[in-house]
Amino acid sequence: MLASLRHIVQEVNGARSLAEVLEIIVKELKATLNVGVCSVYLFDAREERYVLMATDGLRQQAVGKVKLATREGLVGLVAAREEPLNVQNADQHPNFVYFDEADEAPYHSFLGVPIIHHRKVLGVLVLQQTSDRRFASEEEAFLVTVGAQLSGAIAHAEATGVLKQLAVAGRGKSREATFQGIASAPGIGIGQAVLSVQSADLSFVPERFCDDSTAEITRLHDALNAAKRDMRNLGKGLEDKLSAEEFALFEVYIRMLDDSSLVGEVVAVIESGQTAQSAWSVVILKHVKTFRKMDDPYLRERAADVADLGKRVLGYLQKNDRLKEVYPRRAVLVGEDLSATVLADIPVDRLVGIISLKGSSNSHLAIVARALGIPTVMGALNLPIVELEGQEVIVDGFKGVVVSRPTRVVRRTYLERQQKEKLLDKDLKKLRDTPCVTPDGWRTSLWVNTGLRQDTLRSLQSGAEAVGLYRTEIPFFMRSGFPTEDEQMAIYREQLLAFSPRPVTMRTLDIGGDKALPYFPIEEENPFLGWRGIRISLDHPEIFLVQIRAMLRACEGIENLRIMLPMISSVGELQSAIGLIDRAYKELTSEEGLSVARPPIGAMIEVPAMVYQVKALARQVDFLSVGTNDLTQYLLAVDRNNPRVANLYTSFHPSVLRALQIIGEHASAAHCEVSVCGELAGDPMGAVILSGLGYRHLSMSAGSLPRVKSMLMQVTHEKAKGLAKRALRMDDAAAVGNFLSNQLGQPELAKLYSSP
Repeated sequence: MLASLRHIVQEVNGARSLAEVLEIIVKELKATLNVGVCSVYLFDAREERYVLMATDGLRQQAVGKVKLATREGLVGLVAAREEPLNVQNADQHPNFVYFDEADEAPYHSFLGVPIIHHRKVLGVLVLQQTSDRRFASEEEAFLVTVGAQLSGAIAHAEATGVLKQLAVAGRGKSREATFQGIASAPGIGIGQAVLSVQSADLSFVPERFCDDSTAEITRLHDALNAAKRDMRNLGKGLEDKLSAEEFALFEVYIRMLDDSSLVGEVVAVIESGQTAQSAWSVVILKHVKTFRKMDDPYLRERAADVADLGKRVLGYLQKNDRLKEVYPRRAVLVGEDLSATVLADIPVDRLVGIISLKGSSNSHLAIVARALGIPTVMGALNLPIVELEGQEVIVDGFKGVVVSRPTRVVRRTYLERQQKEKLLDKDLKKLRDTPCVTPDGWRTSLWVNTGLRQDTLRSLQSGAEAVGLYRTEIPFFMRSGFPTEDEQMAIYREQLLAFSPRPVTMRTLDIGGDKALPYFPIEEENPFLGWRGIRISLDHPEIFLVQIRAMLRACEGIENLRIMLPMISSVGELQSAIGLIDRAYKELTSEEGLSVARPPIGAMIEVPAMVYQVKALARQVDFLSVGTNDLTQYLLAVDRNNPRVANLYTSFHPSVLRALQIIGEHASAAHCEVSVCGELAGDPMGAVILSGLGYRHLSMSAGSLPRVKSMLMQVTHEKAKGLAKRALRMDDAAAVGNFLSNQLGQPELAKLYSSP
């Protein structure tokens, strides 16, 4: 059964439409379990009914006609209970409902399991048998497993199928669809969707059409020839290392690319009007599917070979496309799992929005997007990105909503909200040079988090008093290898000069977790609890010392550098890192004659263990900074990049607030400066809580700074302390959020966050 499950999941993942997914499910399950009927009912939100959408065993004319409300019939009962129902004499059950068009009379045994995705019942999987018996527990367990495995695929395929239907029916018309994701960078972006294909993934090639089939066929043959050259060159390089049988495989691959029938199929699809990329992916995926169904194990293994060759040819087709790719003036970047590095390859000035199927509001990309002021929605799991290519989309970074093919009314509504946002930003800019002081005189220093060159100007224009966090890892991402000391020195000096005389806090290389360098891959089962941050720096002093030397050289004559060490989990780690910094400083000043003062050194508090060692840390450093993103993640045991648990990630959780209270009190007792550089500081309500807890230094993205300043200047420190005190007594994050929202509601901000 495990092999059958894998086969079904593979088939569903390779499907390109909802109809194909449902057909696979009913046929494969019926054959695997040897039953009389397998059917799928899906929930139709418009009719609030569970509709028979596919069946193998019942009459086909019943599809789309048999509909049951929640608790109606056995299917409705399964949906209402959200648990399996295994009945021996189904027609005698009080909930049984008979439909003439389905012809269920011969089938007495019934087994139904709910298909649940993100706590929502998407539908019901049903097995029926003519014999008068209960289905075996093994069959029930298998069906439950299939439902759980397929729930995500069905949710995604359903969204894709709906949008495909809209695309076909809506040629020349506007048919909008709305998808929910996670609000990750505020703002409204309206533009043309551009699909980011970061690797040659056959399943994510959009259906595109061409005007010149001859040119597309030429492109296909060029890509095939390039792939064949690769095979020949690779074979020659391994000739001495492989047996004759193994070497012969390269000739097999070349013959597959020469296969006139395969190429002929692709050419036929191109001549029907599709591009070479689109035609190639359709044909190859069909052949991969065929091989996977074969009984012979050897032939089944060839499916991987076909897929690999398909990716190689597709890579050449995509390479040619990238060379001539022109981004629209207002582009919305859409991808399955976008990372911050993708921003290095596109014109950021043309980017009005970002949408990623995976990730959360605290993903690295989301943090960078906020710094750049680009509206972003992450974790849009059910978004059919392939179907969005070239379509107009709206990115609502306030509500986490994506609207495709908006109607004129909806588009006008969002344009009005966009204009209101611009007017609000214009009003907030008037506060740029005004110190952040509460009505009762509490002074808060507002700093910025930076990293990309593009957000330097924005940070300077925000009125920031310092840089609380400069992410030094970002320049590392923009290269194909570790940057040299001179290259790093030039980058760091540019930042130090730009913000001089304001202090610039440079965090040492913080990679690992969700930030892996392409040329320094780190593969771990649990990367956030693994080799990252200061752990890598200490294990590779040759990398760490070069970076420290570059920082020290960069600040000569400017003297506004502060060095911050990430991911400290023990006092011993901190002492070792400081020892290396002092070693680099001594080499440069005593041996190489560099004239520079030893910069202040600080540590980040991100690991829960350090919450209880604040005083010990304070004795070693000049300042401390709380990274609320990771601290929240570790305290709540929630992967901040996992959209499935994104609703559990919140820095308003009472345990996080209590940890922040402890840190602030212990740092104050040790007379050590402490700041907050996590995303909580950039939330206006979060900033009030932090102020109430006694924090005087908050660092955030440039786009968040004006809103935070406006909020803090309207709330007395006494009120902030009272709000923090009451929040600390609450039991859950939702209560804290609602309480703060009611107490600190600002009409002009609330309008931006409300639904159109």
